[in-house]
Amino acid sequence: MPSSTSSYVEHVAIRVRDIHWHIRFFSEVLGHTLREVDGTPDNPRQYWTLGGMQFMATPDFAAPPSNDAGWLAHLGIMVDDLEAALTAAQAFGVKALPQGRNWLQLPDGLAIELMQASPGAVRQALAVNPRAL
Repeated sequence: MPSSTSSYVEHVAIRVRDIHWHIRFFSEVLGHTLREVDGTPDNPRQYWTLGGMQFMATPDFAAPPSNDAGWLAHLGIMVDDLEAALTAAQAFGVKALPQGRNWLQLPDGLAIELMQASPGAVRQALAVNPRAL
C-alpha cells in the first residue's frame, strides 16, 4: 500500500578520519562547495556541502566490521509531513534516539533524522530530474 507521505534524503553524515581529504575530494571531483562549517574552514569539526554531504572529523575512528553500520552516522531526510511520518514509523518498531523525537534508529542500527520541509519543497525537489539525458 503506497504511503500518503513523500520524502527525499537531504544529507548524508559520515565520520571521516581525514576531513580535509574528503573536503578536497568532494570539491575537486564532484564540485561540492561549502554550505556550513562547525569550527573554521581550516580546522573544521563538521563540514556540510551543497550537494548533501556532512563530514564529521573523527581522526581515531575505525570502521566496524562490514555487518555493522560502518562509516555512516545518519541520514537526514526531509519530509512533507513530519507528524505523519513519525506516526507511520511507529508501526515499524523503530527506536527513538536521545537527540529528539525526530531521530530514529532502524533495526539494523542506521540512524535517521526526519526534518519538516517547507510547504511544497519535497514536491519541488522530487520534480527535479537531476540526471542528464
